[in-house]
Amino acid sequence: MAKQNEVLKKVLRAVKRYWPALIGSVCLAAVSVVMTLYIPILVGKAIDCIVDAGQVDFETMGVFLRKVALCAAAAGVSQWLMRQINNRITFQVTRDIRDEAFRHIQVLPLRYLDAHPQGDLVSRVVSDVDTFADGLLMGFTQLFTGVMTILGTLLFMLRIHAGIALVVVLVTPLSLVVASFIARRTYSMFDLQTRTRGEQTGLIDETIGGLKVVRAFGHEKQSMEQFDEVNGRLEKSSLQAVFFSSLTNPCTRFVNSVVYAGVALTGALAAISGGISVGSLTTFLNYANQYTKPFNEISGVITELQNALACAGRVFDLIETPARTPDPEEPRKPDTIAGALEIRDLRFSYVKDKPLIEDFNLTVAPGQRVAIVGPTGCGKTTFINLLMRFYDPDGGEILLDGVNTRDMRREDLRRSVGMVLQDTWLKAGTIRENIAMGRPEASGDEVIAAAKQAHAHSFIKRLPDGYDTVIGESGGTLSQGQKQLLCIARVMLCLPPMLFLDEATSSIDTRTEVRIQKAFDTMMRGRTTFIVAHRLATIREADMILVMRDGRIVEKGKHRELLEKGGFYAKLYNSQFAH
Repeated sequence: MAKQNEVLKKVLRAVKRYWPALIGSVCLAAVSVVMTLYIPILVGKAIDCIVDAGQVDFETMGVFLRKVALCAAAAGVSQWLMRQINNRITFQVTRDIRDEAFRHIQVLPLRYLDAHPQGDLVSRVVSDVDTFADGLLMGFTQLFTGVMTILGTLLFMLRIHAGIALVVVLVTPLSLVVASFIARRTYSMFDLQTRTRGEQTGLIDETIGGLKVVRAFGHEKQSMEQFDEVNGRLEKSSLQAVFFSSLTNPCTRFVNSVVYAGVALTGALAAISGGISVGSLTTFLNYANQYTKPFNEISGVITELQNALACAGRVFDLIETPARTPDPEEPRKPDTIAGALEIRDLRFSYVKDKPLIEDFNLTVAPGQRVAIVGPTGCGKTTFINLLMRFYDPDGGEILLDGVNTRDMRREDLRRSVGMVLQDTWLKAGTIRENIAMGRPEASGDEVIAAAKQAHAHSFIKRLPDGYDTVIGESGGTLSQGQKQLLCIARVMLCLPPMLFLDEATSSIDTRTEVRIQKAFDTMMRGRTTFIVAHRLATIREADMILVMRDGRIVEKGKHRELLEKGGFYAKLYNSQFAH
């Protein structure tokens, strides 16, 4: 219950910025309720115009009926305007929450993103916000009018006959107790439902993304079993949530029927004794019906709000996840980026009690070509991630041209580095837009020149619309090699002072690789370059080869020097070229 109240406070804070529209909605709701509640009074007075057979005051009755028509029109227009305002408030609030969530994802530490399935994050930003919007819209639309109708009918009933109104007041709390009792117990069920739905979305996203691998290894049956298990849990939690929440409406309807019966009985006795006219009794019964109706609507609103608050809680949990370490308030930046790197006592681990990189020390002169080799899991890619500040080290310093990278803005650091990874990333858009991502202002000729350097121009020209061909998310139907060529062209267009190449040619055929290697040689001249490679033939010309093992540099030197030493590097090299 405490968490539910916290989420509700956050929702109210999000709505608060639209208070003028909210006040307008409340005023329109008041107009609609007053007009609606005034109609039974007019109808009652019209009925009292019928005295007996042949004794009907049609002229006065006509006046009352015209007023009924005007009140009904005013109530209808007010309700329409109120719904328009409520729609605007709801979708502006959900837009703001989505914007905030998406902006926050941009600054979340990679440690968090690596630990949470993409599908779950997508579910929070899309599905959960949609469900929240539905609940919020229903709340705005029915909660205001419902509460005002209840208060208004009570006031009108007290004016007509205080004794009968007292019956209503005494029985009403029973309806509120029943609705509150059920609502408190449904929140946890809806919370479980939304978390299970996020898990299911994550599994679907993961399976579709790796469908080729699933089919290649004949893993369809196991994937289906895993999905059935999650789907079954979602079915169970959804049924429980819906079952208990659906009890609210019939329970409150029962209480409301008791209220109506009590009003009818006491009102009939009062009419017989002459304490109230037939027209006034008709008005009172109308009010009793209108009084009980909002309780049924509000019970449905409460049910929807439980679901909406559970979804909103997941979105707010994402938004309130601590962001990465902020950039310094007074950032430093080298006057010119020459590419001199000094690493002192670097320490890092993904899991606290399992150190990965320890006591890492290295000095790299500007323009040097440094290759990093070693067995899988030794920390090669992690080292590159630390240099790029995708992760911050647990200890030690990384100095770029004498400035600690922690004292620099991440944007300044990353603009100084061109990066080509083994895992490619392309966005939905044209080939030209993907190549020009790092330099959107680049001319068409510059984009084509970069593509030619990367040996991507020939296959791009064979595409239906050449450089204007639109590709889907993650490259669409392009081969893995073609995707990697586009990523290489992207870096060649920017030509920053430093390069990080992490298995940059792993998906490219040998013939193209030789050509690209020549382009890389031209591009790397005068630029500090780090090359992560498993194919050791590609790093023979490196100025320095770092051999890593268990997060430490175990050997350092040039290719021939390391072979002559006959150490770990020699074993790795010979294992690739042994006959």
